[in-house]
Amino acid sequence: MGSPAGHGSGAERDIDDLPRNDANYTALTPLWFLERAAVVHPDRAAVVHGPVRHTWAETYRRCRRLASALAQRSVGPGSTVAVIAPNVPALYEAHFGVPMSGAVVNCVNIRLNADTIAFLLDHSAAEVVMVDQEFFTLAEESLKILAEKKKWSFRPPILVVVGDPTCDARSLQYALGRGAVEYEEFLETGDPEFSWKPPRDEWRSIALGYTSGTTSSPKGVVLHHRGAYVMALGVAMVWGMPEGAVYLWTLPMFHCNGWCYTWALAALCGTNICLRQVSPKAIYSGIVNHGVTHMCAAPVVFNNLINAPASETFLPLPRVVNIMVAGAAPTPSLLAALSVRGFRVTHTYGLSETYGPSTVCAWKPEWDSLPLEERSKLHCRQGVRYTALEGLDVVDPKTMAPMPADGKSYGEIVMRGNAVMKGYLKNPKANAEAFAGGWYHSGDLGVKHPDGYIEVKDRMKDIIISGGENISSLEVEKVLYAHPAVLEASVVARADEQWGESPCAFVTAKDGVDRSDEAALAGDIMRFCRERLPGYWVPKSVVFGPLPKTATGKIKKHELRAKAKELGPVRKSRM
Repeated sequence: MGSPAGHGSGAERDIDDLPRNDANYTALTPLWFLERAAVVHPDRAAVVHGPVRHTWAETYRRCRRLASALAQRSVGPGSTVAVIAPNVPALYEAHFGVPMSGAVVNCVNIRLNADTIAFLLDHSAAEVVMVDQEFFTLAEESLKILAEKKKWSFRPPILVVVGDPTCDARSLQYALGRGAVEYEEFLETGDPEFSWKPPRDEWRSIALGYTSGTTSSPKGVVLHHRGAYVMALGVAMVWGMPEGAVYLWTLPMFHCNGWCYTWALAALCGTNICLRQVSPKAIYSGIVNHGVTHMCAAPVVFNNLINAPASETFLPLPRVVNIMVAGAAPTPSLLAALSVRGFRVTHTYGLSETYGPSTVCAWKPEWDSLPLEERSKLHCRQGVRYTALEGLDVVDPKTMAPMPADGKSYGEIVMRGNAVMKGYLKNPKANAEAFAGGWYHSGDLGVKHPDGYIEVKDRMKDIIISGGENISSLEVEKVLYAHPAVLEASVVARADEQWGESPCAFVTAKDGVDRSDEAALAGDIMRFCRERLPGYWVPKSVVFGPLPKTATGKIKKHELRAKAKELGPVRKSRM
């Protein structure tokens, strides 16, 4: 018997042979969201920043002007535009205006040093650098480093300085004196009716973002239009965001393109409230004065929010405020404290390589009746995949076999689907490692619970191995955060003469805590841990002081590991 038509020929069988055509197939891109918002709500506030207020119609015109101004200068497909700025309207506009020209937007972390930025500008071959006036000298220093390195082959990029009415005018004047073009003047050269073209292929790159590069040169994560489209809708969907949401930019837009909320807010015709500098007072005043309904941040931002002095807080909240926490694992105590204050918390997890958060601890109604502590323990798990992510599992990294869903068996968290990056720019070796076995390897160790929810236990490089036993630094940190004197804590491995490694806790004490006898406070913290953890998990050493952080609020564990190394090994007891 012959095989049915289409079978065996490699082509997948269908009920028809109808072709794609211009009427029924268009490459997916989030750029259409802006055009629609301008039609549906032309007069609604799209972007608000201090005295600046742009409607959706104005924002669409401004983005077309930006695309046109770039195109006039031969910046388009194959070009990269770097933007060095905090959360200001120009950075939001770049998420649409740059890809409307066909170019790729690279939002640069403003906390990086000049050497690192020089590396990024060189690696990405940025043809345009848009820089906020406050960071102009940083960009200037980076370009100077690059010019000295490349010598005669250096081609200076087009330099555009973004003025800000809330900043000191002197830094803007300095930049203009150095030959930079002012952003508003740059837009004036563009056509507000510019006929932009969507990408012919949705696999075309829309954005480039660099990983923190804590151990080596940063890696350039390349994202495509299709992924940005499905994730912009996905991030709104998993959060249940309504049309017209008012979103406060507590999360840097340069962090994974603001977890795709840059594009999602246009899809929802919402309002972006820009926040140049994040502080508890600025967050609470945004909630009170702008009608904020949603905001995102790493746990450290929300930790500062709940520990802020009464003079900087506005409680009770005028309405329920939805907050999304990701970027590091939140502790049960933090989730409980936020909940008590009237914040509705959604806990998500992801990486730059997955367009930001791509798993969510989806809330179950039956959890509502549980005691607060038990609820918070369930809520601090990283959960299940977004609807826009097709695959999520915990596997043995060597064999790729799925780990049992027992909540105990450690494996690597892996993902696959439309929410995974195209790959790392100009880095085939890293791509081969990241995509080995047909999955994206997160580098995070986790477990899968019987209900299918995953939980991150540690970065693979952060796991502490003491006497041959694995210790999760995150589990130790959860207990430390429950101690009444602890504001912030991070745990790393310290060499140990007897056990190979043992936990070393770096702790920032809360204001008002008596630190005159640090040895006694350390002893109390160790005693507290001993009552709640296996003996070998208890930190053998406690170091007090402020914790180093990245621009997105993540604690820089590599710096703490270096400090632990400087301390030398924990001595073997001579008793």
